[in-house]
Amino acid sequence: MNPLRLVVFAVALVAGGIAAYLAASPGQGPATTQFAPVAPAAEVLVAATDIPVGATVSAREVKWQAWPGDGVGPGMITRASQPNAVQDFTGALARTTLMTGEPIRNERLVKANQGGVMSALLPAGQRALAITIDNRGSNSAGNFILPNDRVDVIRIFKNDDASHAEQREVYASETLLRNVKVLAIGQNIQERNGEKVVVGETATLELDPGQVELVLLAQRVGQLSLALRSLQDIAKADEPVKRPDDNSLTIVRYGAATQR
Repeated sequence: MNPLRLVVFAVALVAGGIAAYLAASPGQGPATTQFAPVAPAAEVLVAATDIPVGATVSAREVKWQAWPGDGVGPGMITRASQPNAVQDFTGALARTTLMTGEPIRNERLVKANQGGVMSALLPAGQRALAITIDNRGSNSAGNFILPNDRVDVIRIFKNDDASHAEQREVYASETLLRNVKVLAIGQNIQERNGEKVVVGETATLELDPGQVELVLLAQRVGQLSLALRSLQDIAKADEPVKRPDDNSLTIVRYGAATQR
């Protein structure tokens, strides 16, 4: 017999013997693959298309979508818990912008019979107040203030006491409110079609009841201007609100500002 064939045959015998020994050894079973249990899928209500804030939701704009069972968070609407959700929310108003495929939560929508668009956007305890602005942008950051921006409200008025004492017109300015949210400019409550400038004659602000009284009085006796805040500032802690008993004013005399 060919010596090479003898070597191959001997190697095969040794390998077979080792395999038989391992198979017969106690406690050595066949290798098994462990798979993690898969949570059953649920059907979750999601946006079928982009839904802008304040838009009326139709049945075509929402749909049921399969979702991992262990990924269903609190507030998500499932077919098991609300099987008629598509019909129930048809005609509802979107309180926030919803993106395609985003799960819809109950608090993101408000049914049409529960109030109008603006009341749906307001958080509990807050008020919406419209103030007059110059639609040429001379008192609203050059018309670059958009809904959802944050602004400071500044009052400019004629200081009668200083004007009488100095026998000439003296004007004063004061910051009434800081870090106030803009709900709408004119009739617009959102940017439309990527517009960067929204023109309107009014700005609707989100205020608490005390701020509403302050702004109404200030608008009656002076002119209000809006100063746009940086996006990096809006996350900071709320700054103290100026109250009527704070008499600190900035007096302007021929362009020179002094503090009183």
